[in-house]
Parts: sequence; C-alpha cells; structure tokens
Amino acid sequence: MNAITSDALQAQAPDAVQAAVAALEEDIVFGRLHPRERLTEDDLMARFSMKRHVVRQVLADLELLGAVEKKRNVGAVVRAFSAREVMELYALREVLEVHAASLIPLPVPQARLTALVAVQREHDAAVADGDARRVFRSNQRFHHEFFSLLDNAVLGQAIEEYARRTHPIRFGSLTSAAYRERSRQEHWALIHALRDGDRDALMAVCRNHLVPSRDAYLASERARPGI
Repeated sequence: MNAITSDALQAQAPDAVQAAVAALEEDIVFGRLHPRERLTEDDLMARFSMKRHVVRQVLADLELLGAVEKKRNVGAVVRAFSAREVMELYALREVLEVHAASLIPLPVPQARLTALVAVQREHDAAVADGDARRVFRSNQRFHHEFFSLLDNAVLGQAIEEYARRTHPIRFGSLTSAAYRERSRQEHWALIHALRDGDRDALMAVCRNHLVPSRDAYLASERARPGI
C-alpha cells in the first residue's frame, strides 16, 4: 500500500507543478502579480500546499518561460522588461508571424477554416462574457489553430515560444475590454482574409495584431514613478 501511495504521489507531482506554473502565469498575465514583485517560497508553499523543493521547481519552470527572474539577495521576482527588450521581442514576433502568414497555402481547405471558426466562436463567447481567463486561453487556441494552417511544426513552435515569452508583457491589454474586442475583431479579419484568399490583408492583420499589447506595456512602464 505504501509503495502504491508513493507511486501515486510521484505521478501527481508533475501535474501539480504544471498547475501551479499555469496559475502563476495567469496571475502575471492578468496583472494580479506585477513586474518586479517578489515571489517567496514560503508564500507559494502555503498557497499550493507544496514542499519547498517542488516550489523551487515551479519557480525554475517560470524562469525558463521568461516570466520570472532570480535576483541576488532578493530571490525570485516577476520579470520586468526594458523598453528595448519589449521592442526586440515584438520585432522578432512580427518577423516570425508575418512570414508565416506569407506562407500559409491559400485557399484554405473548408474543413480547416471551419475548425478555426469554431475556436473563434469560443473566443467570441468569452469576450462577450467578460471572462478574462477564457479570453486568454481561447486566444491561445485560436492562434495555435491559425498558425497550424502552415503545416510547419518548427516555425509553429518558434511562434508559440516567443508568444509565450511576451505573456508577462500583455497584462495591460488583456485586462482592457476595448483591447479584447479589438482582438476579437482582428481574429475575424484573419478568417475573412483566409476565406477570400487575400494574402496582403492576412499579413497586415498579423502585423497590426501585435501592436496593442506592446504599446500598453511600454505606456505602463513610462507611467511608473521614477521612469
């Protein structure tokens, strides 16, 4: 019985770490945890009912994702990005995503377009309900489905990697109802461009879709005292 219990606990540990990483990532994305805010091991142990070594794994995973950084004599803090880092990250995303849009085979098969529309309907409902968490997750699903139209796994993984690295930058826009509505409308513009076979429109929307979250973060940093 003891051996079975131990095995069960070991099997659950990766899931528990993943769940804690996801919860903290959402806290950062939605602005519940702010840039430069300290994450103490004791607080996280109490919140997630975890041992210290497991909490350290959670923090290590967040550091790998670029959401947290370790500072000497301080510990783990929510990562803050300089204006230059923000501009460079978004410039790279623009290169990757616009290039992908230039390569998506047109016309898109109806079955794949229908699947993309179904995901966007979920996003529509989340925006209408004002449910920020569902908006965030359905937005991720939409972009995964959209870029999978390229059938290039390497480029798709690179796009998802650098999109995730900008999650801590996005809180200023994801918490805004106006931004969520703009994003929803732009998703439909992408769908219409795919349907119409309009390559120029597809690339233009991909480029413009990145701007609000970048600019919202830069504006929030400029507004900080002492900046």
